[in-house]
Amino acid sequence: MTAQQESHLTLEFLIGKFVDWLKHRRELSEIRQMNRADIEAIATDLRVSPDDLDRLIDAGPHGADEMPQMLEALGIDAQKLAQAQPLMVRDMQRVCALCRDKAQCHGDIAAGKAAEHYKEYCPNAPSIDSLGPSIKH
Repeated sequence: MTAQQESHLTLEFLIGKFVDWLKHRRELSEIRQMNRADIEAIATDLRVSPDDLDRLIDAGPHGADEMPQMLEALGIDAQKLAQAQPLMVRDMQRVCALCRDKAQCHGDIAAGKAAEHYKEYCPNAPSIDSLGPSIKH
């Protein structure tokens, strides 16, 4: 691949990220125009608190992207887990999206140290630890 092709791919990637960001900002604006009663009703329907719903909205559609990476780093087959325990996966995604230790998570996954340290900070650690061997690779 030439430098010009790489530059073009990088530019396309950045434009795509910017478009995603704009879309998220637009969606946030629409949601913020809703009254608090509507937000509370939606939160009730989703079985989360209104404050958690606000945080999930702020996290955006990629708020739980770390979860499958963490599962992979721990030798857990995310697809098998989703088939066997769909409600657990949904809850784990919610918990991941609300997590405040994303930097630690990213760093440990990148360094190959997730298995050594995830129990120290990952709010999904109890759920992960409860999984049986049938979900492992």
